[in-house]
Amino acid sequence: MNGIKKTVLKLGRTLARNSPTVLTGLSVAGLMATAAMAVGATPKALSIIDDEVYNRFTDSGTHKTYAEYLHTEGYDISTRIRQLSKKELIMLTWQCYIPAALMGGVTIACIVGANSINLRRNAALASVYSLTEAALKEYQAKIVETIGGNKAQKINDEIYKDKLAKNPVGDREVIITGKGDTLCYDVISGRYFKSDIEKIRKIQNELNRELLSEMFITLNEVYYALGLSDTKLGGGMGWDVNEGLIEFRFSSQLTEDGTPCLVIDYHMEPRYNYRDY
Repeated sequence: MNGIKKTVLKLGRTLARNSPTVLTGLSVAGLMATAAMAVGATPKALSIIDDEVYNRFTDSGTHKTYAEYLHTEGYDISTRIRQLSKKELIMLTWQCYIPAALMGGVTIACIVGANSINLRRNAALASVYSLTEAALKEYQAKIVETIGGNKAQKINDEIYKDKLAKNPVGDREVIITGKGDTLCYDVISGRYFKSDIEKIRKIQNELNRELLSEMFITLNEVYYALGLSDTKLGGGMGWDVNEGLIEFRFSSQLTEDGTPCLVIDYHMEPRYNYRDY
């Protein structure tokens, strides 16, 4: 008995954890079932319309069979159907589509439910992300205060050195932006490109002017200004002017073959849901 209870509890937790996926799958199945039920109800609805047209428009004194009626010149069924109003057609056939309507209602409920769960989870994740980010900023500030700015920069330089070692330029495409000849490495996207530090500083000023004007700016807009293509990540991350301006963080490193490389990071990282802050 305890084994059955544990299995039921485990199944319940699994369903709860994957409820958006389950509801999405049910929604897809519901859409297909709704369409199939609506198509299946159509022949019955047409039959009801045919009977109504036959009873309404045939001469009361005739003894024609239904088949004879349909093939008699002047008794074209489509012409007769057009003589019925929309209200009459609905009143005659609405009951045929009750199952499809019910299935459609269940499908809509599944879609709304999945979206609601995702919104609640995203809100919770955003809250956790904000707390984590705040704790990280406090930790970084305390490190700088404790060991000093120069030592903190040396630690960052070591981190960037490790990043280059894990992502060697020999394995990557170097993007030619037409904005300079210095090899650069973007920490967030992990891309190598050619640019110039003074031009990048100028781009930073231009981006901050735009940020002050528009209030928000995405990471992809920064990439576009640097001469890089958009990324999927960059469309969902960005800066809010109320949180501060964009400030590039530079670190001079050497690649595995001894080529000077300018590592580009951000003093204030772009964040998800940046428009919600």
